[in-house]
Amino acid sequence: MPIRIVLAEDSLIVREGIQRLLELDQDVEVVASCGDLDALLEVVEAQRPDVVMTDIRMPPDSSDEGIRAALALRETHPDLGVVVLSQYSDPAYALALLETGSDGRAYLLKDRVDDRSQLAGAIRAVAAGGSYIDPKVVERLVAAKGAAERSPLAELTPRELDVLREMAQGANNAAIAAALVVTERSVEKYVHTIFAKLGLTWEDNVSRRVKAVLVYLAAERQP
Repeated sequence: MPIRIVLAEDSLIVREGIQRLLELDQDVEVVASCGDLDALLEVVEAQRPDVVMTDIRMPPDSSDEGIRAALALRETHPDLGVVVLSQYSDPAYALALLETGSDGRAYLLKDRVDDRSQLAGAIRAVAAGGSYIDPKVVERLVAAKGAAERSPLAELTPRELDVLREMAQGANNAAIAAALVVTERSVEKYVHTIFAKLGLTWEDNVSRRVKAVLVYLAAERQP
């Protein structure tokens, strides 16, 4: 069965462009599209999709409607995946999205929309209850925390920071090993060390690892 998607984007041209791109994937079906927050919530009730893909800013206020929709849907439809499309790499927006947990949530920058693999990856991740955070946002989070005075991230070695960035993007140990050209056993050791240094409990689950890292970074974001 294809993943049923409701698309919310106030620009008709952008909405149609994204819809046509999504329709190239046989595993995805766009069941409805709309252009504002109220219409999005109504369509979700009517269509019961698997995933909502929404712009971060839409009418009525053009502020953070996509984030507000995700938070509201967490309460009314906890199993519904949400992909927020944003032009902002400021980590504050992603952290607001993950305020109630990272399960079934993705934050993707709009300049990735023409990359079908990343778009499909984010959709499949949230449909399965996982999460996806744009690599650029993760890099800004890690860089900001690494530079922060007395940050526990300052205790991590450069290689451990590389592993942490890959983990925060949802990569499993095998994928990290391939990306960094090290053995999977080495990655396991790095992961154990990272979590020990950050005071986080080991969990052998990729999505929970992502959540633990981002929750930690969110808690430490303010000095």
